Amino acid sequence: MRRVAVIGVGVTKFGRHERTSAELFAEAAADALADAEMPASRVQALYYGNVVGGETEKQLHTGPQAASVLGIPTVPTTRFETACASSHAAFRHAVMEVASGASDVVLVGGAERVLNVPTADSTEYFAYASDASWEQTLGLTFPGVFALVARAHMHKHGTTEEQMAAVAVKNHRHGVLNPKAQFRKEITLETVLSSPKVADPLKLYDCCPFSDGGAALVLASEDVARTARRPIWVLASAAASDWMLLGDKRDLSRVPATERAAAAAYRQAGIGPQDVDVVELHDCFTIAEIVATEGLGLFEPGAGGIAAEKGWTSLGGKIPVNPSGGLKAKGHPIGATGAAQICEVVTQLRGEAGARQVEGARRGLTHTLGGNTATVLVSLFGRD
Repeated sequence: MRRVAVIGVGVTKFGRHERTSAELFAEAAADALADAEMPASRVQALYYGNVVGGETEKQLHTGPQAASVLGIPTVPTTRFETACASSHAAFRHAVMEVASGASDVVLVGGAERVLNVPTADSTEYFAYASDASWEQTLGLTFPGVFALVARAHMHKHGTTEEQMAAVAVKNHRHGVLNPKAQFRKEITLETVLSSPKVADPLKLYDCCPFSDGGAALVLASEDVARTARRPIWVLASAAASDWMLLGDKRDLSRVPATERAAAAAYRQAGIGPQDVDVVELHDCFTIAEIVATEGLGLFEPGAGGIAAEKGWTSLGGKIPVNPSGGLKAKGHPIGATGAAQICEVVTQLRGEAGARQVEGARRGLTHTLGGNTATVLVSLFGRD
């Protein structure tokens, strides 16, 4: 297997857009190609993440559409849908294509447009990533899923609402430093704790927003990457799955798929969590970040809330988590999220993150969760 590097990244501003998801992806992809100093004619394959294009844009065949808008209609395209982990899954398969020798240059990313439909509709569409036979018919949406996770974690480990709120405060503080973030304003602990309840114990500021946006990156084989200005090497990329139904999960305070994907990624890279300098992880809800820091081995089970409360995951802390602002402040255009996380880690490892730069970062980790914890992708990156 050949070594693979990321040689170009591009991300749109997240928030409300009046353009299609294909147009948003094309903007990010053009930026990624320019960053890589690579003409679009060099791209040999496109791997693309999109989730609700059929519902919000009446567009199912989104891969060729994205390639067409970008101006490379004859490039083979594959669309991935693994709920919120879609473009991270696309990335993993693109890595395998380059590593195998099938292609030397592959474009990968994703996009989503959901703010063109009412909130009630987008909430329903997101819930399609849960079981249709039982959970959807009973009215369970994702705030309810993670409220159950929060209650389980609180019961087992004593995690508090204040500790969850600390995650929101931290990620909004980081988001202020990110010009592409949807929310660029600081909030206080009291703001979070006094905000309206969405699904007890989760409140409005415990929840990430709906977002439009796109993200893209250029992958290259080692021979091509060696001629690039700033290659960041893919050290590992692993996937894991778990039971779909919540009722089949034995312990809602854990995400076993995160634990399995992380273990596989560390094994591939030959490193451990203690070797990671910066992390972009899936904080769709504040409790999700706490559970993920534990599942990734950054903290012992039950210590994730304490870590957030004590500032260990803040910029300047023991292990900075979500310096981009995370899904909570940067935004969560679901088809683009995984690719955007990778773009942030690459930017960090290049030393180009500006005010949110993690000093001396050499190795980074991305973690993306899909649906009701049934899909997880974990990837590791490093610079020479």
